[in-house]
Amino acid sequence: MNHNITINDTADLIATDFEMSPAETPFLTEKDLLQALSEHVEMMMKYRMEILLSTLYRLDVSERKVNLAMSPGATLPPHIGIAQLIIDRQKQRLHTKATYKTEPLEDWMDF
Repeated sequence: MNHNITINDTADLIATDFEMSPAETPFLTEKDLLQALSEHVEMMMKYRMEILLSTLYRLDVSERKVNLAMSPGATLPPHIGIAQLIIDRQKQRLHTKATYKTEPLEDWMDF
């Protein structure tokens, strides 16, 4: 899969999951995506922490990794660390979908 397509697909998933406007999502590189998402996560940490944590849970981002990203000893600021965890998880989801693609069912009895 082409790297740019992967970043765009990842950005689309993230924009949907985090209700980001199209103006926030014209990503060209992973660095651009990280910048925009980290700003959004920072805002959520200040004003919508419960929704952020709920979204992280729904996306199945590792609680242990989130706790590490939020710890005082983390190498990155918390909003950047969490944004990177989100990007990594969404890339993993896309990879899994592409790897384990199933054919559409023609009839409900095919299930």
